[in-house]
Amino acid sequence: MENRGLLFIPDISGFTKFVNSTDIDHSRLIVQELLETLINANQSGLEVSEIEGDAILFYKFGDCPGMDELYKQVAAMFCGFHKHLRAYDQSRFCQCKACQSASGLTLKIITHYGEFTGYNVKSFNKLIGKDVIVAHQLLKNDIDQHEYWLVTDPCLTAKPVEGPESWMEWTPSMKQTESGEIGFQYVQLGELKNELEPDPFPASEFARRTKVFSVSREYSTDMVSLLHAAGNVSFRHRWQEGVHKVEELNHWLPRIGMRTRFHRAEGESIVRASSYHFGPDHIEFSEIDESTQDLDYFTIELLAEGRCRLTIDHWRMQGAISGWVFELTRKRRLEEEYRRGLERIEGVLDEVPKYVMAD
Repeated sequence: MENRGLLFIPDISGFTKFVNSTDIDHSRLIVQELLETLINANQSGLEVSEIEGDAILFYKFGDCPGMDELYKQVAAMFCGFHKHLRAYDQSRFCQCKACQSASGLTLKIITHYGEFTGYNVKSFNKLIGKDVIVAHQLLKNDIDQHEYWLVTDPCLTAKPVEGPESWMEWTPSMKQTESGEIGFQYVQLGELKNELEPDPFPASEFARRTKVFSVSREYSTDMVSLLHAAGNVSFRHRWQEGVHKVEELNHWLPRIGMRTRFHRAEGESIVRASSYHFGPDHIEFSEIDESTQDLDYFTIELLAEGRCRLTIDHWRMQGAISGWVFELTRKRRLEEEYRRGLERIEGVLDEVPKYVMAD
């Protein structure tokens, strides 16, 4: 049995079209995060042979696991994949085509049992054998939808397949491969998405906070370009007074929960993206300084075609410092700094690419 084992391939469908037709930097990062999500969902002791662009070749020598065990692994990866996509779609700031269309990616999973062996190339265990070829050829088939689990006959202990869930409707089929004809059965997995629990509703950001000032400015641009000029932290040192450098601490893709280190003349602070909402005529997002708990709430409003207004409301924690002390010592100076920052955004807008909404 030392040369027999399970081949398990989760494959991201729509990947080629997604990468070729979207912003390459963010499409690469989105797929990287999805592949990491699949690896983290490995709960069956599967080994990674290699990452093949849009797919991962997992394997495990020994007897083929039963259908119940296989299903638990398939469900864990499928649900983890879609939970990650759903969470990113709800929390993302970016409106590039890659980030807008990521939610349309799908996942199919191939499980095949057969003969293969491996050889080491540095830290990787490359697999060879006719059944490795068969498993990859099964990725190309005539199944219309692209969210399914395909199980070859060598994995099955009984025919027809029953379960493991009552909603499963198995369809038998055949595939002509270089090694001959191989039978398989497949089931659509879309039902699993109905079992995903929604993320908890976030607590109010304004609890125990008081708004101390508000500044606004109008711009001759579109909402998404203004969002990237004001919200993209890589531009922050260009317009926010006192900030001379910003470092990302986590999340390569801009979203709720992203933490960045702001380097200022008076010291460093950690700023966390805390909320985001995108509507047809307005965009809202917020940031919290983790040391002071100060909150900046950004609102972008569409006034007319090619004309928008950005408003920043500055909120402070009640009790962090008394209102009259803040009024006397900092409010006026800080408000003027924010107004000058809004003026500087005009220069940043010239460097922001014009974003086209996905169809």
